[in-house]
Amino acid sequence: MAATLPSTGIVISGSGLWTPPNVITNAELVASYNAWVEKYNAEHAAEIASGKMEEKPTSSERFIEKASGIKSRFVYTREGILDIDRMRPKFPERKEEELSNQAEIAVYAAREAMAAAGKTAADIDAVIVACAYTQRAYPAIAIEVQNELGIEGFGFDMLLACSAATFGLHRACDSLLAGSAKCVLAVNPELVTPQVNFRDRDSHFIFGDVSTAVILERAETCTSANSYEILGTRALTKYSINIRSNFGHMSYANDVDPFGPDKLFHQSGRKVFEEVSPVAAKHMSDHLASLGLTPKDVRRFWIHQANINMNKRVMKQLLGEEPSEDVAPTILDRYANTASAGSIIAFNLYNGDLKKGDIGVICSFGAGYSVGSLVVRRR
Repeated sequence: MAATLPSTGIVISGSGLWTPPNVITNAELVASYNAWVEKYNAEHAAEIASGKMEEKPTSSERFIEKASGIKSRFVYTREGILDIDRMRPKFPERKEEELSNQAEIAVYAAREAMAAAGKTAADIDAVIVACAYTQRAYPAIAIEVQNELGIEGFGFDMLLACSAATFGLHRACDSLLAGSAKCVLAVNPELVTPQVNFRDRDSHFIFGDVSTAVILERAETCTSANSYEILGTRALTKYSINIRSNFGHMSYANDVDPFGPDKLFHQSGRKVFEEVSPVAAKHMSDHLASLGLTPKDVRRFWIHQANINMNKRVMKQLLGEEPSEDVAPTILDRYANTASAGSIIAFNLYNGDLKKGDIGVICSFGAGYSVGSLVVRRR
């Protein structure tokens, strides 16, 4: 390991995690999906027999776990998801003067991160909400969160699918380096289940809901007993349509079904697996090399949690072998894919045991394509 490493002078001084109280297991999801398939195939038996329509395939717990490593997921609400006549979560619309669902879960995680960092609202002057979806266009969810917490300064939303959290941390770091903020709250309220097509065998099991938050500040203001110095950040984007969600305000003018299957999450899973894995591995390797480090110098990798097979492939390409859970902890078995929040969940749950000087990597990769990473060192 290099004797002297560069540093941004910016630290992660606290993180927070809000986990929904509701769980849906693979068994429950499969039972609901297969019941819907049976009903669908029976209702369209004649068209299927004539070849005008294709029979819907059933699913199984074994298929889901083998394909993804996911065993269960946390959801904001169970209501409606397992109902074969609905198959989407039920969210009663709140009044405009009420706190939005997304701001609500953002605040839960934010308060935990603030407590971990030893910060009050008076210490923070910027709020970034970075996630895969926001539940409205404006006013920004970040400004709503800022208002709810009593923070002075500015806030903004940014969307970058599964890399939103790391890119949000990049923007927070940039703001601190530029002097436009002295302490930044970056929040990832991933309310993803409303965009899941629970009638699609290949994707109905993928996502869960969660919210994470991170506090960043300059090293000289940090009083946290558990903090990480940011040695460097790196980002990469390359356009691809292989992971897509087309819901948006243009649907009103396009005269199309705004809730059609193409408007919900969909992907070409095999292409994503083959194309993103080597890019992510090379990205982390190059980032470490730019700092005079190798993958073997890293004590822990907190990487994107979308698919266990992809994670194993990325890490094997990076390290030359599959890492232990101690080196690259997994959380997607119980949280499922939580869009951008997965790497932050892993960091939040598995960073307290590192020793002073230990190196870690936070990395995300996904739609865009996009890859974002931070190399950090325990202070």
